[in-house]
Amino acid sequence: MQGISLGTAPSRRRLVKARSKFIIGALIVGSTSGYLAMTSIKDTAQYYLTPTDLAAKVQNEPRFIDKGVKVGALVVKGTINRDPSGRSLSFKMTDGGHTYPVSYVGIAPDTFTDGVEVVVEGKLDSQGTFHATTLLAKCSSRYENAPEKTMPGYDNYKNTPGYKNSPTRGA
Repeated sequence: MQGISLGTAPSRRRLVKARSKFIIGALIVGSTSGYLAMTSIKDTAQYYLTPTDLAAKVQNEPRFIDKGVKVGALVVKGTINRDPSGRSLSFKMTDGGHTYPVSYVGIAPDTFTDGVEVVVEGKLDSQGTFHATTLLAKCSSRYENAPEKTMPGYDNYKNTPGYKNSPTRGA
């Protein structure tokens, strides 16, 4: 009866060998795909700077001029100048601490107006003008309830753009 078990020892070795190969292969595939995922995230994850952050980077590292960057800021009211053709525009952006003039060639989004939050992608030149290749405007379609008449700030709310005096409220 013990002679029957002689054939099982080599097959166990083959089984262990096959399992080891599978585990090693799975580790190689898993680690390679993990490495590729991490490097692609690092390369494509691009956060935007504020104008103050951009000014600090340029001051600390002058080589930063003419490098691609994303900047998030507010459009300064009254600074939008549109080309009559509608294909280019210029404006100023600020975060309250630093202001940059921006030039953009392309069609502006419908939501692009004075005071709107924008994210621009492009390069800062040596004269301090930001040349945007991409212009994104934040959509201000977030719903907010109007303050009650008895709450502080109600009078200021009536002066906001888009306020429309309705004949009855809540009736």
